[in-house]
Amino acid sequence: MLQKLTSVRFSYGQHEPSAVFDLRRLLGQLISTVAYCNLDATLLVGSNNQPNSTTNRPAILPASHWRSIPVDDNNDADSHLSESGSNASSTTSLRESLLEYRKLFGRTYHHELGQAESWLPNDEKHAASMELAHYAAILMTDSKLFLAPLDTNKSLKVLDLGTGTGHWAIDFADQYPSADDWSWPDNTFDFIYVRFLTGCILDWGHFYREAFRCLKPGGWLEHFEIGISWQSENPGGITPESPIGQMVQLFTEAGEKTGRTFRIVDDGLQTKYMKETGFVELGERDIHVPHGAWMEDATMKQVGIILGEALLEDLEGYTMYVFTAINGWAEEGARALTAHIRSHFKRPGLQAWVPRKVVWAKKPE
Repeated sequence: MLQKLTSVRFSYGQHEPSAVFDLRRLLGQLISTVAYCNLDATLLVGSNNQPNSTTNRPAILPASHWRSIPVDDNNDADSHLSESGSNASSTTSLRESLLEYRKLFGRTYHHELGQAESWLPNDEKHAASMELAHYAAILMTDSKLFLAPLDTNKSLKVLDLGTGTGHWAIDFADQYPSADDWSWPDNTFDFIYVRFLTGCILDWGHFYREAFRCLKPGGWLEHFEIGISWQSENPGGITPESPIGQMVQLFTEAGEKTGRTFRIVDDGLQTKYMKETGFVELGERDIHVPHGAWMEDATMKQVGIILGEALLEDLEGYTMYVFTAINGWAEEGARALTAHIRSHFKRPGLQAWVPRKVVWAKKPE
């Protein structure tokens, strides 16, 4: 399987939780380090020309506000999720080098290597959350690994960007064992798959141009991304001053400070940049992704349960770096707001959802 695995562990050195895959995990981390050292940095960092998405957004409340008010702990922890309510020395040396991650708030984050930066942890706890998120993403796309109309009867060169724990790449290699290994010349890949790189890319226009360059004529690019504009079916359920509303504002501001926008879905950047780059035959799917089991559709109900568990199981993994390292909050205030966000998500009748979008397109033949 490892010979068939056609991926770059691109956004951070994530590893799988199971000890059974220890060798694969170590190799995956090595791939991550090599990719960061050798990949043309402009693919990730480029020039910062993202559009400024907000000018008159609501104010961000100070951390002291969230420290001063009690967290509502009366919301049932599970009711919003369920339908009922309810090689010896050399290997050791390599491993030690690979695992010298940044340590913040008792969590580990990717090396400060070159200009790469990830806002998500890469430890076992967050790997478990991302595993749930992977399977939920598959459910959202009709139990398919991709939506682009690939010719899977021929040998394929495939690149997975934003690999995370590697589940998509491993599943793809298992399902399509004829997929070949990868390299970086022009006109190389039949398929490039991108998922969940929000907040990681400085220049999305350049990113898509590089993808276009590396695809063969007739090759496909597919990008599955998550938005940040949380909504509620309950009027007034999520306001700009509410904990979830403030989280949205803090992520928006963090994207502006770093130049790595979190609003690629919310601002329609996938379609915009693919068209500008010259891709054709664009296909799109907009998905309203629920938190919890409130949607009637059976598949989306299951998605909501899985993602609700994934989010609340490691909410701090999603918020702490953004609130502190980027927005400058003290750890105490960041933890206070995160506690209020967790309580808000558990609120009965909230019926919260967030947009996700899949866009696929072809390089002209």
